[in-house]
Amino acid sequence: MKYSSYYFLAVVTANLGFTYIPLIPIPGGEMFAPMSLLVGLVFVLRDFAQKELGHRVLFVMTAGLLASYLLADPYVAYASAAAFAISEFADWLVYTVTKKPLKDRILISSVVSTPIDSATFMMIVGFFSWYGLAIMVASKMIAAVFVWKWMEGKNEN
Repeated sequence: MKYSSYYFLAVVTANLGFTYIPLIPIPGGEMFAPMSLLVGLVFVLRDFAQKELGHRVLFVMTAGLLASYLLADPYVAYASAAAFAISEFADWLVYTVTKKPLKDRILISSVVSTPIDSATFMMIVGFFSWYGLAIMVASKMIAAVFVWKWMEGKNEN
């Protein structure tokens, strides 16, 4: 239950961070949420938690969603919870149907789920832009690429 616990804590921490850590202005007049970096790790931890628990990871996903909704600012929590629910389900689905080695499943599921997460969140809070989407997706993919590269060097499946 190690990865499942880390996953749950990362979900709640990320959603609380979106409530309490201010956005940072970036070039182009956009705002960047530093917690996006942690969200990338959330997607990776979900993959490890699914390897650990199988489909029972859906219970941990639901618990993280509910805890986040109860603890974070209601407006941010709603946007984050909706984005989380949709993107984590996509991540779970891609991870489940992809029969590649673990390191590749982590990368592929993150490539699919991080744009869904970012676009959904941005549309709900009303500040969608293609530039902002690209920045958010890139920041979230850092964890997936790092873990993929690390696992490639270890030849882990």
